[in-house]
Amino acid sequence: MHSLITLIFVISSIIVFLDIVLILAPTYLPVYNGKHASLSPESHRFQASKPNLWADLDDLEFDDVLSFVYCQKFLNLTRGAEATALENRISLLVEALRPNKTDALRYLDGSSEAPGRWARVAVNQGTDHQERAIHDYMGLITWLSTKLDDVADIALDLLGSVPSHFNPFNPDGLDPIPRIAGIEQGRMVLWLQFYRAGLKSDARSLLPQGLYAKLDIPTQDFSTWVITQWYYNGIIYNSTEMFRAAWRGPDFEKVQQNRDGDWTDIEDYSRGPSGREKPPPVMVQPCGTRYEVDRDEKFVSWMGFKFYIAFSQSTGLSLFDIKFKDERIIYELGMQEALVHYAGDDPTQGGQYFLDTLFNMGTRYDCPAYATYLSTSYHVNDFTSTNENNICLFEYTADHPLQRHTTPTSVSISRSQYLVLRSVSTVGNYDYTIDYLFYLDGSIEVKYRASGFIFGAFYASSGNSTKAPANEYGYRVHDAVSTSIHDHVINFKADLDIAGTSNTLMRVGIEPLSKTFPWDEAGGPPRNTMHLTHTPVNEETGLAWPRNSGEMFIVLNEDSTNAWGEKRGYRIMPGTGMGTPSHLTILNSTGLKKAAEWAGKDLWVVKQKDTEPKSASPLNFVEPDNPLVDFAKFVDGEEITQEDLVIFFNLGSHHIAHSGDIPNTLMHTSASSVIFMPHNFHDRDPSREAVQGVKVEIGAGAPAPRYFGGRYKESVRLNVTDLEPDLSIYHATRHDVTDLSLNQSILGL
Repeated sequence: MHSLITLIFVISSIIVFLDIVLILAPTYLPVYNGKHASLSPESHRFQASKPNLWADLDDLEFDDVLSFVYCQKFLNLTRGAEATALENRISLLVEALRPNKTDALRYLDGSSEAPGRWARVAVNQGTDHQERAIHDYMGLITWLSTKLDDVADIALDLLGSVPSHFNPFNPDGLDPIPRIAGIEQGRMVLWLQFYRAGLKSDARSLLPQGLYAKLDIPTQDFSTWVITQWYYNGIIYNSTEMFRAAWRGPDFEKVQQNRDGDWTDIEDYSRGPSGREKPPPVMVQPCGTRYEVDRDEKFVSWMGFKFYIAFSQSTGLSLFDIKFKDERIIYELGMQEALVHYAGDDPTQGGQYFLDTLFNMGTRYDCPAYATYLSTSYHVNDFTSTNENNICLFEYTADHPLQRHTTPTSVSISRSQYLVLRSVSTVGNYDYTIDYLFYLDGSIEVKYRASGFIFGAFYASSGNSTKAPANEYGYRVHDAVSTSIHDHVINFKADLDIAGTSNTLMRVGIEPLSKTFPWDEAGGPPRNTMHLTHTPVNEETGLAWPRNSGEMFIVLNEDSTNAWGEKRGYRIMPGTGMGTPSHLTILNSTGLKKAAEWAGKDLWVVKQKDTEPKSASPLNFVEPDNPLVDFAKFVDGEEITQEDLVIFFNLGSHHIAHSGDIPNTLMHTSASSVIFMPHNFHDRDPSREAVQGVKVEIGAGAPAPRYFGGRYKESVRLNVTDLEPDLSIYHATRHDVTDLSLNQSILGL
């Protein structure tokens, strides 16, 4: 905890954190009897068989936690609305502490009572003055405002505007956005780059200017802070005085300004090509849902699948106790962290990275008009925030059959339906869509898509520029903007329980082979063919997706076989995205250090431990040399044959942005996914009993269709709300300006 404190003082106002874990009063334990007082005995609506063990605190529990914490005199807490930066207060979060898996399984499988409900509270100790933090983040703002006033005349001449004093509503103002360049023994170095506000289309990240300042923060004392360098047009100036003198000189060469304009507009309200005036085809659901939802417990059932939904303010959706045909497949499935790491030839792009665990929701236009919506709540400081309709659930029919076959006498074809659980999150300039998809054969897919504004780099066309060779880091996309290569790496946890908790990860190789068979000609050359090899993974390790798909990764149970004597398992493989999911390209990142060790491989297999619940923490950004959660310590060579295994896998892409990313990146070219597919888990394809389709007999007479599953026999009437969602009821918290300062993932928390 001491190492965390070392860096917090520079990044914001946080002083000292205490993590307090509380067991809730027994008053709330009756929630685990599977009933709710709010439900009348005559109610017949769908209900989960057991309560959601992973749900966040309800309002009563939250009030109980606050009452308990504020009664603890040793904490000396001031309530959030009244607290200053130098007072102790609840900070960051108040949330349920999810139960240990070992305790949860005993309850779910009927061998014990429900585990107790616990809460976790983060406390900010502002009254501690022992060098660990004194200043509020506003101190940095105030200090910068004063210093930047000293160069207002230069900024006006070079950039056509002046620093906005951090007024986000000044359309012509310049915001100095800081990026951490280095941290060592309590000393922090920041590079500031100026950005135009981008209020026209929220395109601030596309409007970098060609002026940078280096800020040295050696201590917590403002008087020791100094701007040590300026960078402009490829030239470093080692003081403000040197920069000013050069600017006044006759040979000083200016670069162009990066201005906002119609080129950043996302929407085009013109007529467009022929056909645009007609509404496009849409999916409809005239007969209602085929899935069932217990809204109180956030429990879903569809075509043999059953699972619970949980929500965290930092990582969004997680799924628990995923069963198919009453067999648990996955105990836990959910996102852990989202990394974006840039490269470039200027002080900002050259070391920029984000850890983006902070989530919000989009509009009903993100899902079909007939989707079911669920709301979530979370607790920050003394308050409860509710995200209305921030999860959508819907069934969809694919644009291709699930199965088909034609014979001389018949045609058989099955439609492909799947269930989608979706959340949409906006983090600064990027929007992420995370889907969990469930297929009729028992497969489960996790898919991510990205859109939004790229983080552009300033393009200097001056001859004085010392920029890298053309296209080394990206491409020019406007007058004064180029792209920067960056990696998206989104980490997920999959705690698989395949036919029980004793599992082995098997590497099944697809390899060339030269072999002589008994039926080959005697003395002839061996036959060139291929075969399968089976190699268990005996120790915790990281893995990369194989070249040419030359290997399969299968989690199986050595002690469980299907009717044919084959070991039952689930295969892990790249899904339906735009390519094989990628991992971080950069080796030993200078800025990231140990904060995201999980990003270096495509997937990791480790032994499940209750003491290793997550691969990352939202606060890892604070001290990357010594992160709160050091994933490297998870992989310590333990034996994992027939053990309870956890797979940490990455989705993402190498984003090489180009002119087609202006104004926004498109989702169909920035998608990535992983599928968990049954492999000898069943005796035959289980989708046969769930699909809808037809067999058409072809004979001398008229075709004779024979349907299986439901079909439409009558015409249906549709309302406009069946075709288009009613956006007049859309409700969300307003965010007037995107905050790109430092790392908004942590500052937002």
